[in-house]
Amino acid sequence: MYGQTEHCIDSKMALTRLACILVLLSTHCYFNVLAVILKTTNDAPWANEFESIELSCLIESISTKNPRIEWKKIKDGEPSYVYFEKKISGDLEGRAMIREPATLVITNATRSDSASYRCEVSAQTDLKSFDEILINLVVRVKPVVPKCAVPKSVPVGTAAELRCVEDQGFPKSQYQWFRNKEEIPDDPKTSPKFINSSYTLNAETGTLKFSAVRMNDSAEYFCRAKNDAGHSECGPQTMEIYDINIARIILGVLVVVLLCITVGLCFAYKRGYFASQKQTGNNYKAPAKGEGVDYVRAEDEVRKEHFF
Repeated sequence: MYGQTEHCIDSKMALTRLACILVLLSTHCYFNVLAVILKTTNDAPWANEFESIELSCLIESISTKNPRIEWKKIKDGEPSYVYFEKKISGDLEGRAMIREPATLVITNATRSDSASYRCEVSAQTDLKSFDEILINLVVRVKPVVPKCAVPKSVPVGTAAELRCVEDQGFPKSQYQWFRNKEEIPDDPKTSPKFINSSYTLNAETGTLKFSAVRMNDSAEYFCRAKNDAGHSECGPQTMEIYDINIARIILGVLVVVLLCITVGLCFAYKRGYFASQKQTGNNYKAPAKGEGVDYVRAEDEVRKEHFF
C-alpha cells in the first residue's frame, strides 16, 4: 500500500513538471510571436573605399504587418537619419538602398561612411514593440603615394635620416623601406646583408635613421606605405656616401691661405705700401762732380808748392 502511494506521488510530480515545461514553452512562443526580435549576420563589417557593403538587419520575429523601420548613423556621438519614412536620406542619399525587410546596402562606400549604424524597428501591435541592433562599419582607404625625403650625399661615419609620410590611408599606414629593391629588416642583425649597418627603422612613423653610415650604404632607397586596403610607394632616390680625406682638406686649406697672402701682397704693392721702404734704403746721395774736381785741384797745388 505504501509503495503504491509513493508511486502515485512520483507520477503526480512528473506530470506537474511536464505541465510547467509546456507552460513555459507556450509562454515563450507567445512572447516570440508578439515581440520584435532583430539579429544581424555581422555587427562589425568592413569594406574598401568605393566598394559596396551590406549592413544586415534581419527581423527574426514580428507580428505587425507594416513595422516602422529606421536607420541612424552615429558619428562622434551625434546620430543622424540615413533611412527615414521609407527614404534614403543624409549623406547616403543616391548611393544606398534597403533590401527587404530592413537590411541597408551602401553601393559606393567612402571614408566618411566609417561610423556606427543603428537599425531600429517599431511594431505597435506587438507585446515587445521595439528592438534595435548596432553595427560598426569600417571603410578602409588605400594609402596614397607617400612623400619621401632621402639625403643626396652623406659623409661616411656621420648620421643620416630618411623620412616617409602618408596621411590619407585608413587604418593608419605602416611603413617599409627598401634598399636597391630589397626590403630593409626592422633589425639589421636578422639579415646577413644588413648586419654591418647601424640603423633604426620605425614602422609607425616611417623614419629610417643611420647612426653612422658606411660606404656600402650608398644605394637607391624607396618607401612603401601599406594598410589592410593596399599599399603605395614613392619613387627610388639615391643616397651617396663619400669618404672624407683629411690630408686633402688640409692641403686645400693651405692653398687657400697662400693664395690669400699672395693676393694681399700684390694688392699692397699696387697701393704703394712698400714705397717708403725703398726710399729708406736709398738715402745715400752721391757727391756732385764739381766738388770732386775742386778737391783734386787743391791737392795738386800743394804738391807744386813743395816742389818749388
